[in-house]
Amino acid sequence: MKLKVSSAALFSRLTSINRVLNSKNSFPILDCFLFETEGTRLTITASDSETTLVTKMELAESDMDARFCIKAKTIQDSLKEISDQPITLDINLDTMEIRGTYQNGKFNIVGERADEYPKPHQMAEDVRRFELRQSMLLQGINHTIFATADDEIRPVMTGVYFDFTPECLVFVGTDGRKLVRDKVLGLQSDEQVGFILPKKPANILKTLLQKNDEAMATLTFNDKMAEVVTPDYTLTCRLIDGRYPNYNSVIPQNNPYKATIDRAALVSTLKRVLVFSSQSSAQVKLAFSKDKLTVSGQDIDFSTSAEERLMCEYDAPALAIGFKGTLLLDILGNLESSEVVFELADPGRAGIIKPAEQKEGEEILMLLMPMMLND
Repeated sequence: MKLKVSSAALFSRLTSINRVLNSKNSFPILDCFLFETEGTRLTITASDSETTLVTKMELAESDMDARFCIKAKTIQDSLKEISDQPITLDINLDTMEIRGTYQNGKFNIVGERADEYPKPHQMAEDVRRFELRQSMLLQGINHTIFATADDEIRPVMTGVYFDFTPECLVFVGTDGRKLVRDKVLGLQSDEQVGFILPKKPANILKTLLQKNDEAMATLTFNDKMAEVVTPDYTLTCRLIDGRYPNYNSVIPQNNPYKATIDRAALVSTLKRVLVFSSQSSAQVKLAFSKDKLTVSGQDIDFSTSAEERLMCEYDAPALAIGFKGTLLLDILGNLESSEVVFELADPGRAGIIKPAEQKEGEEILMLLMPMMLND
């Protein structure tokens, strides 16, 4: 069979779906892309058995419908240095020899039969389906994925929680020390349902979703699988099994002490003070007083310390609280507003950090557990 396609368009799609593939696979066929032609439509699939990403594109020419596989590295390396131009792939389906010809050259590679490629997971009948803006989905993942856990002690915390409620869609990420709750007010559900999206497909979606408000996606899920469909890609993945913790119960409700601080200035201060803080604990002390914040850190073992003062809006009794400075930097780095608000109750309760001005249709809250101060 023969097919003709733009070399740049093909390479771009292969690069996008290549993120699914693992460096080591239990099944050698999963080192390959699956190519399927139907008329002039080419469907390309990449899978690691848990997550599958499919993209479709138009061919300039195709003389028959067929299925075949090519090792991902082989075909990507073959196309990488070819300038944008039509390329013809001539596939011998008996010997699996593949000849590529383009304007000023050719190459020969060997494909593999598609018989052993795993069949795609089928969504069961008991599914829920939502139409939402890609930008909404991208925003929720971006704001929460950094807060998810990396260890497997509590698997449910390694993914992003999607909580569909009658009021809004809530994205949640937590590792037990920090927590992010991002309410997106433009989507409601008749009943409260949710699922935990693993980190790998969440990171893949970050690279595929569009920021413009016109682009839409269809999200379908049941208790085991989720599927996200956009005009160019379909991602299907197995969900994390387990009950997500009651995130609302750990968010302090009464926080009488509030301070408004310039975010960029606080980030710069923390980076300087952390140089002199203990490398093992990375603890910093935030001491709030009338319209002033003092940030300090020390390393008793090496007799180093640092202290800086910042102006802020604060009109409450003096309060000092300790945080892990690296985690506080993570939180501040994932907020976009020029000013942030700290909401505090006492040194032993979690601190809440919010943007001073919320975006329209969004309500984001970040929480950080405190560290006990030595003095």
